[in-house]
Amino acid sequence: MSRMRQAPERSTDPADYQRAPHAVVAMPKDFASGFEITPHAHERAQLIYATAGTMRVATGDGVWVVPPQRALWMPPGVRHGIVMLGDVTMRTLYLRADAAAFMPEACRVLPVSPLLRELIVRATELPMHYDESGPAGHLMALLLDEMRGLQSLPLQLPMPSDARLRGLCEALLDAPGDKRSLTAWARTINTSSRSLARHFQDETGLSFGAWRQQARVLDAMGRLAGGQPVTQVAFDLGYDSVSAFSAMFRRAAGASPRLYLHRPQSL
Repeated sequence: MSRMRQAPERSTDPADYQRAPHAVVAMPKDFASGFEITPHAHERAQLIYATAGTMRVATGDGVWVVPPQRALWMPPGVRHGIVMLGDVTMRTLYLRADAAAFMPEACRVLPVSPLLRELIVRATELPMHYDESGPAGHLMALLLDEMRGLQSLPLQLPMPSDARLRGLCEALLDAPGDKRSLTAWARTINTSSRSLARHFQDETGLSFGAWRQQARVLDAMGRLAGGQPVTQVAFDLGYDSVSAFSAMFRRAAGASPRLYLHRPQSL
């Protein structure tokens, strides 16, 4: 007679958390820089967070760069892949549908307050079978209360559905400092610059230049969160001077690169 597989008390296998006995469970897992989690989907919703390191998360609709001051809300059933942009200490919450009813229905970047960070870290230290009437249950209830009312941050980079345009965008994500012009990029996919500009706007809602700038902003946020010097980030992203990079970053993020990391609740 077959027996149902019971989830262990601790695990680094996401499959063990999908039908855990409680509405909210948390998984700790560490990854080396460059590690890629291939596209997949989960039965439960996720709050994808890392206490250290930056992640790039991609779905069919968009790309998000998630530094330690941010988390990404991932609704259930959404197919996504993750690339580690540095060594990552990932701490993921898995929420049952009823527990996540107040959360957004689409992927969103959310701010992580110091209190929420500590609650997530403590949650990952609990076993999957914890006493809901005891301190662990109270901690999870407080964690859910802290998640209520979080304001989404406009940090999505929309991705085109057209295969050629998506390949171009992925190339830019891999090398955001590439300074080739729209005309040069058009030649790589055998089209005219006018056609590329029109199709790019139709597919993403952004002009080619605006999309590339947003890609650079998100990449810069990840690099700065990882401790890279402003000067190195500026030149790696193709800017001729630190002042030009800082002016662009300030317009987009509402703070200079040097002040950005001290504003965890802001854009």
